[in-house]
Amino acid sequence: MTTEAKPRALNRLKSMYALRAEVDKMYESGVEASEEGKPVAWVMLEGWANPILNAMGVKTVYPENYSSLCAAQGMAMPFLERAEAEGYPTHLCGYARTCVGYSSRMIELGGEIPPEAPSGGMPKPTVLVASGAVCDARFKWFQSLGRFFDAPVWTIEQPSPGLRERLIEGAYERNVNFMISELKAFIAFLEKLLGKKMDWDALEFTGGGTQEINRWRWEINELRKARPGPMHSRDFWSAVTAALFRGAADPEVITKGFERMYDEVKERVDNGVAGINREEKYRLLFEGLPPWHSLGFLDQLAERGWNFVIESVYSPYRPVHIDLSQYSEPIERYVRRNYRSLEESLEEEYGTEEAGLIIDEILCDGTSRRMGMRRARDYQVDGVVLHVLLTCRAMSSGLNLQQQRLLDVLKVPSLVIEGDIIDIGAFNPAETLRNAETFEETMEHYRKVRKELGMPW
Repeated sequence: MTTEAKPRALNRLKSMYALRAEVDKMYESGVEASEEGKPVAWVMLEGWANPILNAMGVKTVYPENYSSLCAAQGMAMPFLERAEAEGYPTHLCGYARTCVGYSSRMIELGGEIPPEAPSGGMPKPTVLVASGAVCDARFKWFQSLGRFFDAPVWTIEQPSPGLRERLIEGAYERNVNFMISELKAFIAFLEKLLGKKMDWDALEFTGGGTQEINRWRWEINELRKARPGPMHSRDFWSAVTAALFRGAADPEVITKGFERMYDEVKERVDNGVAGINREEKYRLLFEGLPPWHSLGFLDQLAERGWNFVIESVYSPYRPVHIDLSQYSEPIERYVRRNYRSLEESLEEEYGTEEAGLIIDEILCDGTSRRMGMRRARDYQVDGVVLHVLLTCRAMSSGLNLQQQRLLDVLKVPSLVIEGDIIDIGAFNPAETLRNAETFEETMEHYRKVRKELGMPW
């Protein structure tokens, strides 16, 4: 007698797999380029360099993404241990430590890709493109790779003023001019390094293509407001890497991939199909970077009816039409397409009326209680998981404040999970599952509180 196998808890999107495969193609093309003597750049995710490098014919690979790939395939720990042996502390960014350990192993092999490297590995870099944005480890990390590689390092800076400072009259134009100057210098550096001129038509094409990719991603996320939630966060994370890291290299292919994903998610919405193969008991927002090493843990939560319907990191902004016809210089069009004023960004995200209230709060207090509330409110979540990371202060420092705001404003409770993006040793799945079971009672309580207050969900 045979019994029918119970379907797995997560209901994965078929369209996700093709997008995920594009990331493997990125590493394959990097290895092929290196073997053919073509330039290969190791690049940090920062939003500016990718289209420029692709327009100049440089193959790009991304150590941050590669570190998450290693973690997801259970291959990160040997690289982390090697980095520790090189003298790097265990509280340093997990992405950086994995990259350092990988680089050390590569040099041990005479510059060859380690045979154990997943997805074909990253070839030896021609140039290292770092970033001064987001966290303090990033530009020093790529500088430190000088002990392994004789490759030039260029750090792309960008303005990072506070919220109140961004509202100062003239601040936006000064920031735009800063980025124009910064990117002109970067392009001049590449032209000298590569002995070729920038292909401005190619930059216009890739820049416009990434905008179209983000438009489809936005439309998909709008569909995810449905009940039951049609797409689980794990599918989002699996597919988003194609947009972030492969989009500028092959915008037409990635656009078509997200268009197919939109059609699949729309069909699920029309037919009431959820992103989990269980009853959707709880709708959740995931706040922070995911635990790349333990994504399978989300299956255990899905077994309990937890559906992560939206996430905070890597989510696209509302698409808007930007009239660039008045700007003749290609690099200025590129900057203005991708860099928005705070006022414009808030209007796109929240609408004119709420954006005005947020701006008033920022001008008064330097911050706003309403910011960060939209996703929890619009997707009507029962709870939020806050992933506090051992090695990423930038993504963890504001989570306690976010936890309090969510509870005060929306009566939505949060579960704090301590762990890391890469280091599996920092994560305790058994304890986390016990805390999750207890947290269900908290979510049930605040459902009643919101109902008593007359809130929409």
